Amino acid sequence: MASSSSSSQAARAVPNLAFRRLRGQRSPGEFAAAVRRAAREIGEQVSCDARYIGRVEAGEIRCPNYAYERVFLHMFPGLALGDLGFTAREQVRGGRGGRGGRGRPPEPDGPCLRPCDSPTSSGSPVSPNSPFDSNIDEVSDVLRRAFMTSGPATLAAASLGLGLGLVPAQRRVGDAEVNAVEEAVRRIRLLDDRHGADGLYQRAAQPLRAAYALLDAGLTARRSTADRLHAGAGELAISVGWLAHDSGRFDDARSHYAEALATARVAGDEALEAHAFCNTSFLARDAGRPREAVRSAQAGQQAARRLASPRLLSLLSLREAGGWAGLGDRPGCEKSLARAHAYFDRGAAEADPEWMSFFGEPELEALQAQCWAALGEWPRAARHARRAAALQDRRFTRNLALYRAELAADLARGGFPDEAADAGHQVLDLMDGVQSSRIQSMLSETANVLRPERGRGDVGSFLDRLAEAVRGV
Repeated sequence: MASSSSSSQAARAVPNLAFRRLRGQRSPGEFAAAVRRAAREIGEQVSCDARYIGRVEAGEIRCPNYAYERVFLHMFPGLALGDLGFTAREQVRGGRGGRGGRGRPPEPDGPCLRPCDSPTSSGSPVSPNSPFDSNIDEVSDVLRRAFMTSGPATLAAASLGLGLGLVPAQRRVGDAEVNAVEEAVRRIRLLDDRHGADGLYQRAAQPLRAAYALLDAGLTARRSTADRLHAGAGELAISVGWLAHDSGRFDDARSHYAEALATARVAGDEALEAHAFCNTSFLARDAGRPREAVRSAQAGQQAARRLASPRLLSLLSLREAGGWAGLGDRPGCEKSLARAHAYFDRGAAEADPEWMSFFGEPELEALQAQCWAALGEWPRAARHARRAAALQDRRFTRNLALYRAELAADLARGGFPDEAADAGHQVLDLMDGVQSSRIQSMLSETANVLRPERGRGDVGSFLDRLAEAVRGV
């Protein structure tokens, strides 16, 4: 049976020669970087890397998801998906023109429960008319409607399901299941960028449990699949941990990060270990444990030494700087900041982890602002926070709100109440679509600082507006 399954998989994976020709003389890594640049040009966010390009060219990805489709068509104007060597989405989904033969076309931008960025099955083939395939189509139809019509919480439920709970107990775990785990990670990150963590955390626990159930089942056919599953489950634990972190559930976040770290140690995965330590350091700083923040960041740097990613070392150095600042150690902070800049200036590298797509100049500025704020240098902190907000892509609402909240806090403590109130108003303008306890807490602390200045300028209107927003939550 194993050989039959393998030959069936190989027969379906037809190399995409058209896409390979479009890459030309560029390496897969260089082409992936071009894809990411094109995505930014049109306001999309894709975590494209050399492995993704390789999977496309090998024919493993028969049809890109909607975000990648828009990016590719932007890169190659005048060409259709077929010209790029892809199969029509309707054929990838079973060729039934929607559901039940009614000829309804798939709705745009809805989640494909069996991701289009994956083969149609894993180790054993699934026929188009099997009960498993029918279940996926039926549930996917419901999820598409929820994705198109609902708010952040329901949106999360729709886009994080991904069919992981539909895997039969005795079925071999292969590429389709691992791809679904990896896609869950990407969707959590994208939704967090747009909406914040509060409406997502509870919903994200389901795919996390499913991912670890797959690991516990131990039914992977190949070592490479097992390695990807460990990495995917660990990254999912970190993503869910971050949702807990950002929504103020520090104990839950600590547990999820520890789970990811244990997964990394079991799998011998240094990249996952570095990521887990990076987030653990960040959490420790926010939870008032600066010495743990320093130690975790240093452990992360040790794990990252052989990963050939200066940007990762830059971020970990910034995490260490935040810990030193929390300890009031200015020389230690400045030394770590200098190291962070030196690494950052080396530029992006092919080995940069996929999860680091958020880490650019705006985040560099924002983390420096946090360091100077912890050291009580409010005007200097405000300069960095202002630059972070100015540089941030306006489409990433959550980070823009976060940077402006940092700016408001720094200005308030620095003795600039009018400017702080103006920045606070800008944050509130963004909060309709963002649910982040972290940002709300920062605004509340700023309000406490500004309350004695209620009679000045826009301070009173900001305080009233914030109080109204809090009552409406």
